[in-house]
Amino acid sequence: MSRAVPAGSRSAWTGLVVAVLLVVLAVLLPALTGWEVRSRSAGAGGIAVPPLHGTWSPVWLGPGTLPAILLALASWRWATGLADRLAWRRLLLASYAVALAWALSLALTDGWSGIAHVTAHGYDYGDTARGVTDVPALLEAWVPRIDADHPDNFVTHVAGHPPLALLFFVGLARVGLGSDLAMGLAVTVVAASTAPAVMFTLRRLGAEGAARRAAPFLALGPAAIFMSVSADAVFAAVAAWGLAVLAVAATSTGRGVTVTWSLLAGVLLGCCVMMSYGLPLLGLLALAVLALARSWWPLPLAATAALGVVVGFAALGFAWWEAYPALHERYWRGLASERPGAYWTWANLAALTLSAGPLLGAGLGRLMALRRRADPAVALLLTAAAAAVLIATLSQMSRSEVERIWLPFVPWLLLSTALLPESWRRPGLALQLVAALLLEHLLYTSW
Repeated sequence: MSRAVPAGSRSAWTGLVVAVLLVVLAVLLPALTGWEVRSRSAGAGGIAVPPLHGTWSPVWLGPGTLPAILLALASWRWATGLADRLAWRRLLLASYAVALAWALSLALTDGWSGIAHVTAHGYDYGDTARGVTDVPALLEAWVPRIDADHPDNFVTHVAGHPPLALLFFVGLARVGLGSDLAMGLAVTVVAASTAPAVMFTLRRLGAEGAARRAAPFLALGPAAIFMSVSADAVFAAVAAWGLAVLAVAATSTGRGVTVTWSLLAGVLLGCCVMMSYGLPLLGLLALAVLALARSWWPLPLAATAALGVVVGFAALGFAWWEAYPALHERYWRGLASERPGAYWTWANLAALTLSAGPLLGAGLGRLMALRRRADPAVALLLTAAAAAVLIATLSQMSRSEVERIWLPFVPWLLLSTALLPESWRRPGLALQLVAALLLEHLLYTSW
């Protein structure tokens, strides 16, 4: 007689199957039907593999392959156990070290170019950042230069983001880290701090157990492929620490401490708004943090500080509310208008699944089954992150290239792994590790 599948595993299996089917459909539908979804520009070359902004380009053995495999095997063997046993501070440090090592080993599959190639590309930040000599003049001329018809228009990524994204790289160039390799390494070092920041936030909100269960999945997985080289990984780290500081403010008892941390949280979250036009959606996660802490005192202070960052940039010449309409016009005059919404509205979620890893589907399935019985911190933060992603994809301003755009929300979505049954932890981690290795070695993912 066959044994019945436990309810917890059944919901996880259902979510996993749905996630895999979504990815398969997103990959095969354009290939089988000839549907031109324009995941890459016409002149990019190679065999495009939508929904990723990448091409089929197998690398069977690279400098980072062996370190990545060894780290994956060691993590599969020991990570879940150590996450339960290590002292808290050691766990945070270990999560950072593992996340950094994993991201670097995957990137080095393509040698040092795996770290340097993104900022070296003409559409990215490197060349523009190295050419900036006058920041005030840059900000004053910013909005007109978003227009693709401007004689000195910005390249794609610079035009597509508020100025603090570029200024991060300008700062690196000013302190002697201006080479493409140095910039890529700096991005990776900053990005690796995202996992401990999310874990710190959970513990501050009284959910240390969930933080420990999710730790291996926050540090390891396919998202590391994009965390190593994409500026959006820096946005993810700043966002995670902004929310962590907000959690400190909301759970502190001293008035002076609350004021200080609230203002700092507002500055960090305001910086996120000045890095990406999609990151005002972090407000949903900020509200979730305050609701879980049952304290709304930090809200007016943090909001004022965040607004101060935005207004400060406006005083220097860059008005967010003037720039976004200009970007909207450039976006719809470019390749986005050729990318069918009938595909990308849902294929964006397939790209998210490839970036976060297939276990995201299992975690979401488990959440749907548990509902009100789920850990409140995990459930509310996860729901806020999912709502932000859905709003972004329904806005139609996120057609393709979202495997990197979703990075600020991926770690919060991966909190769903804390809800999985114990029997899923090691096999689930193995699935995430294998998915990352296959993705890195079979595709050139552009980021």
